[in-house]
Amino acid sequence: MLATVAEAPYPLPMLSEIDTRPFPTVPQAFNLAGHVLANATTLDKPALTILHPERDETLSYAQLLRLTQSTATALLAQDLHPGDRILLRLGNTLAFPILYLGAIWAGLVPIPTSSALTAPEITRLAAVVQPRLVAVEPGIALPDHPAPRITPDLPLWSTLPPSPLHLSDPEDEAYIVFTSGTSGSPMAVSHAQRAILARQTMHQHWEGLGATDRLLHAGALNWTYTLGTGLLDPWTVGATALIPAAGTLPTGLPALLDRSGATIFAAAPGVYRQLLRADLPLLPHLRHGLSAGESLPDTLRQQWRARTGTDLHEALGMSEVSTYLSGAPIRPAPKGTAGYPQPGRHIAILNDHGHPIPCGEPGELAVSTADPGLMRHYLGHPPPQGPWFRTGDAAVMAPDGAITHLGRKDDLLNAGGFRVSPAEVGAAFHDLPLTACAATQVEPTPGTTIIALFYEAPCEIDALTLRQSAEKTLARWKQPRHYQRLDALPRTGTRKLIRKALAARYRRPE
Repeated sequence: MLATVAEAPYPLPMLSEIDTRPFPTVPQAFNLAGHVLANATTLDKPALTILHPERDETLSYAQLLRLTQSTATALLAQDLHPGDRILLRLGNTLAFPILYLGAIWAGLVPIPTSSALTAPEITRLAAVVQPRLVAVEPGIALPDHPAPRITPDLPLWSTLPPSPLHLSDPEDEAYIVFTSGTSGSPMAVSHAQRAILARQTMHQHWEGLGATDRLLHAGALNWTYTLGTGLLDPWTVGATALIPAAGTLPTGLPALLDRSGATIFAAAPGVYRQLLRADLPLLPHLRHGLSAGESLPDTLRQQWRARTGTDLHEALGMSEVSTYLSGAPIRPAPKGTAGYPQPGRHIAILNDHGHPIPCGEPGELAVSTADPGLMRHYLGHPPPQGPWFRTGDAAVMAPDGAITHLGRKDDLLNAGGFRVSPAEVGAAFHDLPLTACAATQVEPTPGTTIIALFYEAPCEIDALTLRQSAEKTLARWKQPRHYQRLDALPRTGTRKLIRKALAARYRRPE
């Protein structure tokens, strides 16, 4: 049954456009790190615990603030000035968030990068951002770049005097992240100081996050999902952030969830899938889980609920604008959808000419260029122009405003003249004993295209079993005509699927 006007948080749209602004006013002088740590001055409460198998590392809010301020002093002593960029080549250690916040506190610009990148890969990225300093830890590949290097020494830096907070224009560059590069080379995304303010709406309209929570995030610290949801958001509201130590395997997460008393767990769908295959203990403290990074299949959500008694809430976002639509404990996403636009957001589903289309019709998901969470620009490119930033995601909006994500626009498959969502195809197989799967088009003979499903699994799955799963939920023209097991699906350094690389793995049946 459709929601009534009284039940909806905004007027029900005729077209696929929803404007839930106004957003909170952006101050004239602002600092992202100062905002995150605004309430940390006297608190002895744990701010961050890195979970080790035997002995954990914990920082109180007072220690976090003090280390941030003294790290800012140490960085400025390297002959750096506000606006200078620092490339972070760090692992899942305390140094990572401390340098990130300390740089921003001083008006410097941190650039988080994956520790898994090779020397040639990080050399190419360094050439784009031109850092003035590279922060390094042993065992992580370094760029061939003339910028000086510094190894974090937190015990020494903690003895330095605190640096004053650098206030600047909220439009000034605060940090840079790289896109995952799933459709080509990674792009350098410049974010403004104001970006943190767009996260305020997520605290209740996705995360269900409050000051008493203990949020455990399973991702690497350089990932924007971990950095925002796992660290900055808990600290902004005064909660405790929990991060597994480097090298923690998914099989070790159940014990950490139990021992840490986590009330919220955040991970990508693949991690939830692995946990469901593990010996999960009772988790009496856990209230719900958060999912992002890739589409969350309904079957996985249902399996998690049946196993743990808690819900999973999905959010959709991207490096350029973070998350902007989601389900939440106070308003769960309807089945098959990613949820609703978060309050303060102005989004639309557009046709090829850039105009909003009627509800129920598929098109391209777009975010207003006035959104405070939207990037300043890609480095080397002008700021987004016009009223809409087109995300490249295909989606459809229901009359009550719920959004169904159909995958990347250029990933949509063509089966017999019908457009097919690869996410919908993949969801048909998530109750099988596989780790991950992805659908794409392949060409078995010149001029003939079919839908193929590639999957990761411990062993080959019988083709009849796969076909029967497809027949249960997919119309005939959506069903794959080819199934192929891979040792690993092609992914980026941040574990995002590279769908375009699948076709090259296709093996014609003998």
